[in-house]
Amino acid sequence: MRHAKNRSTLLPFLSLLAIAATSDAVLAQVAVRGKTVYTMAGTTINDGVVIIQNGKITAVGPAASTPIPSGFKVLEGEVVTPGLVDAHSTVGLTGIYNSKKHDQDQLEHSTPMQPELRAIDAYNPHEKLIEWVRGFGITTVHTGHAPGELISGQTCILKTTGNTVEDAVMVETAAVAATLAQSAKKSGKGKSPGTRGKMMAVLRAKLIKAQEYKKKIDNAEEGKEPARDLGLETLVKVLNREIPLMVTAHKAQDIASTLRLAKEFDFKLILDGASEGYLLTKEIKAAGVPVIVHPLMIRAYGDYKNFSFETPARLAAAGIPVALQSGYESYVPKVRVALYEAAIAAANGMTFEQALGTITISAAKILGIADQVGSLEVGKDGDVAIYDGDPFEYTSHCTGVVINGRVVSDTPQ
Repeated sequence: MRHAKNRSTLLPFLSLLAIAATSDAVLAQVAVRGKTVYTMAGTTINDGVVIIQNGKITAVGPAASTPIPSGFKVLEGEVVTPGLVDAHSTVGLTGIYNSKKHDQDQLEHSTPMQPELRAIDAYNPHEKLIEWVRGFGITTVHTGHAPGELISGQTCILKTTGNTVEDAVMVETAAVAATLAQSAKKSGKGKSPGTRGKMMAVLRAKLIKAQEYKKKIDNAEEGKEPARDLGLETLVKVLNREIPLMVTAHKAQDIASTLRLAKEFDFKLILDGASEGYLLTKEIKAAGVPVIVHPLMIRAYGDYKNFSFETPARLAAAGIPVALQSGYESYVPKVRVALYEAAIAAANGMTFEQALGTITISAAKILGIADQVGSLEVGKDGDVAIYDGDPFEYTSHCTGVVINGRVVSDTPQ
């Protein structure tokens, strides 16, 4: 009798699991129809349809020639875009409550050099701030340790859904985050680094140590390798060009120093921030370096005092790959909305498509994930954002979000 009772209790639970599994399977077959579909693959479609099966886009085209299979869940909107890509954020480490005791894991101040800190170890997939930014159509985030220490840690790339980090992660280590800006300088007598010269010297010395560490490993006899150093191991990957060094620099002086350091050590560089980047477009272009421009609605003080709303447009006009970001600030709001930052770019020299590109395909290319996200093309991940009007208009709403073919939101934000 005891076993029979347990079995009868278990059956309804198993039935619910079966229903849930069936529901997920149905949601994996989705059609999205929009009056205007910005594919970001060279074509804009009027009255277009995106077909998603088993998590991937299988068809994109005009509704008249792209039939929706029977039984598909259909979402409709005025404007359809690829799921948005936030090129640099701290969301998931930074939390919605902005409380140091509860949800602020984006910056460790115990030492200025900490390349070994992994973003995936600090990312909280249940953080409400993730759900909030997703409500604006952001489906992919490049997030991790914030600017504010000479090397603050690593970054990762994730989808804005998932019960665990493993469910969400696309790239475990996307970059190592460094800072050559006022925020990384230490105040107080005897604290280091306290000057720009010291910052460069400390960075250079650490990279040289990583070179030496690599030589020891390469030349060591089996069983006699040097003791593991997680920080140097990470920087060896930078020196091997396996992962980029993303350097936050705003003043022209610091941008020039960053370019010089990248040339000296031949690492892959992503320039972040670049408030005065418009003064060095020739040099940035010659170095072949992409730029993730700071949020355009920052407050104009300190390193930001000479920023320009037109920086993205001017960099793009010079042929420099450009993306935009939600960024990080040490005070509220710590994380902004990348969608609205792109809207400011559209109002200051960029076309609509260029501005949308800074948070879709251009961002994806800079991050090395354009084969998966950033545009609506057959074979790419089924990530779609749906709006009831112009996405850059403040009065418009994101009415639906699809990630990997699953409808994660179908209510207006």
